[in-house]
Amino acid sequence: MELDAFNGADRDAAIGLLRPCLDVDRWCAELADGRPYDSVDDLAARAEVVAMPFTHAEVEGALAHHPRIGERPSGPGAEAAMSRAEQAGVDPADAQVAAALAEGNRAYEERFGRVFLIRAAGRSSRDILDALTERLAHTPDDEEPVVADQLRQIAVLRLRGLFA
Repeated sequence: MELDAFNGADRDAAIGLLRPCLDVDRWCAELADGRPYDSVDDLAARAEVVAMPFTHAEVEGALAHHPRIGERPSGPGAEAAMSRAEQAGVDPADAQVAAALAEGNRAYEERFGRVFLIRAAGRSSRDILDALTERLAHTPDDEEPVVADQLRQIAVLRLRGLFA
């Protein structure tokens, strides 16, 4: 997508274009309302500011439909395609790591009541598993800002990809 098209879109269309990056109403609306942007870097910088901090409710809402690490969504939508691309480093052929990720996902969900979220882009299965194992030792209070930061990183990465 071209930045000029985003800048010139009506508000509802602009918000709709942002939703695959992150389906958080406030984030999408504030970015749409901040137009026009001079560059993708300006838009990404604004996206960072708007994301700090995400509220607990925003994080939980965004995670409600987020796939588990290692379970790539197969749907045709833009968000599913972004997730598949981000998880390209997760190798389902490595049965031992895949099983450990599945078990770690289950343990994380049991401990924290939500899916494990990590910026998977550029990370191997082993890197993700190591981070999952480390984060399982967090308290819920320790984990909350980590999840919000990972959500922010994913949103900005997707936003940059949308305009690449």
